Amino acid sequence: MFLAPALLGFAVFFAWPSIRGLYLSFTDFNLLRAPEWIGLDNYIAIAQDPVFWNSLWVTIEYVVINIGIQTAAALVLAVLLHRFTRSMIIRGIVLLPYLIANVVVALVWFWLADYNLGLINSALDSIGFDRVGFFGNELLAMPTIALINVWRHLGYTTLLIFAGLQAIPRDVYEAAEVDGAGEWRTFRSVTMPLLRPVLAFVLVISVVGSFQIFDTIAVTTGGGPVDATRALNVYIYDQAFAQFDFGYASALSVVLMLILAVVALLQLRVLRANESDLDR
Repeated sequence: MFLAPALLGFAVFFAWPSIRGLYLSFTDFNLLRAPEWIGLDNYIAIAQDPVFWNSLWVTIEYVVINIGIQTAAALVLAVLLHRFTRSMIIRGIVLLPYLIANVVVALVWFWLADYNLGLINSALDSIGFDRVGFFGNELLAMPTIALINVWRHLGYTTLLIFAGLQAIPRDVYEAAEVDGAGEWRTFRSVTMPLLRPVLAFVLVISVVGSFQIFDTIAVTTGGGPVDATRALNVYIYDQAFAQFDFGYASALSVVLMLILAVVALLQLRVLRANESDLDR
């Protein structure tokens, strides 16, 4: 009885749409007529679709930049918080950007980095540097979007890692200190191995979330310039709600789901997320 509401919500909002989407991926469906079964035609078309492969590459570029910088910065910030302060006020300040809606964050940074009116370009101009088209340059657009989301999600990732640091027993650090280990050796030989399960969890949820980037792109570049920021989710949205090709969009969604499943499983296997060095 207690599980019934959650199971009902799962069935209505997740299980049934997933099954329906899987079925539609094998059909030609545009809302104007009943779905027509076409077998694997959509998947064959995906394999031959240059826009899909470009979208996949753009998405991977975003994930690498976003996760690389975000995880490294969050780890450093979490260690600093753990070693030097336990202030709830500071933790709240660190988490504050994550509490702002992603669309609002994107719009604010879109204005700040605007070529003509943005404060960033005005500052560059005032000190003698050329203005930069952050969202209009093919090479800079996706890194700019990635850094915006690094800024927003950094606090959340930091607090997850900080929670993992708090779970490490203090006597382990005391033993390392007695053995003469310095700060760097303690971090490399004690903190990182014991933090591995938490880092694995953080990386899995961060990578899965990054592969689903949409809102920041939608309100800034819309996928441009010249498909430089057309990530997979943006391409799926365009096929479904601009081209009304729901069968093809469903097939793209299934492919994205399979990619995420493989990536998550590889991360869990490589990082040995179900093991802890504390048990050894």
